[in-house]
Amino acid sequence: MSLEMLEQLEAKVQMAVDTISLLQMEVEELKEKNDNLVNLAQELRADRESLVQDNEKLRNDHQAWQERVRMLLGKMETVE
Repeated sequence: MSLEMLEQLEAKVQMAVDTISLLQMEVEELKEKNDNLVNLAQELRADRESLVQDNEKLRNDHQAWQERVRMLLGKMETVE
């Protein structure tokens, strides 16, 4: 092999090493972003569950109040 060929090979190897390093850094960044998104998704699921429970409680409270109002109206009608 000539010196020129060895230099070309060395340049290609160095370029491959640099590319691999950049790709590894990109993979690490993407893993970090993915972890952040997974955490955010878990938080959103928990928030959604809490809102669903709050909504159910409010619906039940609303229904209970409607029943009380109906009872009171019924009592008022019987008094008249």
